[in-house]
Amino acid sequence: MKTVIVGSGSWGTALAQVLQDNHQDVILYGIESSEIEDINNNHKNSKYFNDVLLNPELKATLDLTVVQDADIVLLAVPTIAIESICQQIDPLLSKKVIIVNVSKGFHPETNERMSEVIRRSISPDHLSSVVSLIGPSHAEEVVIRLLTTIDAVSLKEEDSQTIQELFSNQYLRIYTGDDEVGSELGVAIKNVMAIASGILSGLGYQDNTRAALITRGLQEMIRYGTAFGGKEQTFMGLTGIGDLIVTCSSVHSRNFQAGYQIGKENTVENFLKNNKKTVEGVRTAKIVHRVASQHGIEMPICEEVYQILFEGKEPKTCASDLMLRELKREF
Repeated sequence: MKTVIVGSGSWGTALAQVLQDNHQDVILYGIESSEIEDINNNHKNSKYFNDVLLNPELKATLDLTVVQDADIVLLAVPTIAIESICQQIDPLLSKKVIIVNVSKGFHPETNERMSEVIRRSISPDHLSSVVSLIGPSHAEEVVIRLLTTIDAVSLKEEDSQTIQELFSNQYLRIYTGDDEVGSELGVAIKNVMAIASGILSGLGYQDNTRAALITRGLQEMIRYGTAFGGKEQTFMGLTGIGDLIVTCSSVHSRNFQAGYQIGKENTVENFLKNNKKTVEGVRTAKIVHRVASQHGIEMPICEEVYQILFEGKEPKTCASDLMLRELKREF
């Protein structure tokens, strides 16, 4: 089976190497010639991984027409680019393919989950199914082959099993699942929680505070996810508590890093003015605020993050306001 990975960033590169390590037919597509040349000539992607040596057999290209005879197309691009890249790929496909998505978030205008965007943007004649390959994973660890487990989630079990078998090896273990709604909502909302975790760390709070945030953040994820048909059990797994823990606790997380800067400065101003990285939790916070307000879903942590990012509320004040909310039972 031929797999084309679209997106030569950190996660796309790491996953391409997984397949190359597994002796699969894989090629990595990107739009930055410097990255493609670095991979092909130096066996590195220095922009993201400094001096890490990649599998020397891994090849990359600037030519998107490589998707023409693909069996699997994996999209490793920001959520904001998913619709556009699908529209570019669709006319190039010659048969039904499995589209694998690894992005975590929502369409910025329609609020759709990524699987919904893909199904809308790829014609039925070209789409076998959508598989979401998501869970607690940092590319920086996978690329150096540290042990990692994630989920392949799809409404079509046969295709999720295909992806499971394709990517699993001695350092990457894939589980399958079918709760598309719960899994996609979980991995999206945890980015907001990661911003909150970074903010609290920047403000000087430590382990007790992070434990509280993760625990109460999980309750918000469950509350939101089950309101739209997700299964509560899903949030106890890799795409729920698993992804929440790793993103709220790691300096590898862009969302955590963004929050840390905001908390350290006790203002969002410099972050919004100078940030050039993709921080998915920022857009997600806005969408969750909008949708939760429309549906009457209580999301106090997400709401405070929204107030910091879009209303200019002082982070210290937000932390205090969360602690002084009306007292209640835990469950």
